[in-house]
Amino acid sequence: MRRWYLLTNYIYKLRPNITQSNKMSGWLDMLRSTYNWSLADRITQYNQQFIQGDYCDIRTKGEACPLTCFVSKNGASGEPWKDGKTDNDGKLKNPRRSAGDIQITALPELKKRAPWFGEIDSTVLQQNLKRLDTAYKNFFEGRGFPKFKNRSNFTSFTYQMGVKVQVSKIYLPKLGWMRFFNSRSIPNGFTIKAATIRKRQDGWYVSIRIEDKAIPDYVSKPLNEVNSILGCDLGITKLVHLSDRYQIDNPKFSTNKKAKRTLKIRQKRVSRKVKGSKNRKKAANKLGSFHKKIVDKRVACQWYVANKIVSRKVDAIALEDLNIAGMLKRCKVKVDENTGRFLKNGQSRKKGLNRAISDAAWSELVLKIEYLAEKQGKVVIKINPKHSSLECRNCGHIDKSNRDGEKFICTECGYHEHADIGAAKTIKNRGLEIVRGDSAKLGVNHQNAQKISPRSMSKRGEFGNLCKQDIKAVRS
Repeated sequence: MRRWYLLTNYIYKLRPNITQSNKMSGWLDMLRSTYNWSLADRITQYNQQFIQGDYCDIRTKGEACPLTCFVSKNGASGEPWKDGKTDNDGKLKNPRRSAGDIQITALPELKKRAPWFGEIDSTVLQQNLKRLDTAYKNFFEGRGFPKFKNRSNFTSFTYQMGVKVQVSKIYLPKLGWMRFFNSRSIPNGFTIKAATIRKRQDGWYVSIRIEDKAIPDYVSKPLNEVNSILGCDLGITKLVHLSDRYQIDNPKFSTNKKAKRTLKIRQKRVSRKVKGSKNRKKAANKLGSFHKKIVDKRVACQWYVANKIVSRKVDAIALEDLNIAGMLKRCKVKVDENTGRFLKNGQSRKKGLNRAISDAAWSELVLKIEYLAEKQGKVVIKINPKHSSLECRNCGHIDKSNRDGEKFICTECGYHEHADIGAAKTIKNRGLEIVRGDSAKLGVNHQNAQKISPRSMSKRGEFGNLCKQDIKAVRS
């Protein structure tokens, strides 16, 4: 059965000439400085607003009232209030401008003070400030506070309009026509909404966002129509254990013996070079290229694994709702009460486990499973994994001594089974109970237990083929 998407991303590798490559590198430096300056400006104005209050501007000798970012009564960006439409009572609609709007309004002033910023496309500058707005929005939703960027973590910029594609050439405003490897053509009826340019170790890439509004929205299958469920238990020895007793090996791309040795050698070569030298940059590029090779292998393997899981003849897939960030936390510090010296807390042993968990990349695998399940009209259910590998499936007895590595032998009734496959079957049964409306027995909130893709993917902003905002699938 064939399906199309209303909104999705296609990735291509660019083939810029030397002039275009140097210009894009210069853009990244200028955009990074603008991002950092805007972030510093917001932090400064926040301190002045909530800590210092109103103050006197020395340059203009006037009172400054920091209502929001980059706003003062004598500021270069003008008044913080809109001269817009009025409602029936004669009042302005949404008169207060947001911090992002004020900083975007100040971009023409920036180009006057620094004419070299005029080389950058206006939509790229605007999207750069909207990127900061998104970081603040994520902060207010409970994530980390926005951080200042350096060359290693600021490697992309986004066009909002003006991008054109013709066969194996792409037009980028202010950069001109550029060759690229047209690995797959854009389907008919889709229009280009945006394009993100990213610099990686082996060159430049473009992620083109395409949309077709003529396609109706896809509606996910309701739970009451689910008849069969596949349980999945994620692990390290084996990457995935399925409830039908099928096991998928864990390739361990960055934690195998050869990869660890290569990483160690290349990291030593970087550390032994003089800081700031060309030789150090060359060694760092080789190290980065090896990391990219590992990432590419892992991503390809995850797509293969996700396809294997989703292609099973089931209506729903039950996955563990793991708190991976909590699993990767450092062990609590232990201090001797008498001497005040630090005691062993097991962190050195846990370091290897943390690396194995990061190498398995369970979160990314789950996202890909959700994406493919949405394509095929299947439901993904997140299950509370508590005691899934310690609970006896025969008598329900829960005890840590039930499990010894991959062996499961119940200390109460003697029932024995492969521990991880038994956990996958337990997850499957819990999924069936949720479908049948018996989630109260598990102590799991129905709304928290059921997470249908792709909503959990919409909060991510990663560069890739996955549609990270509003993936909508339909049957054609």
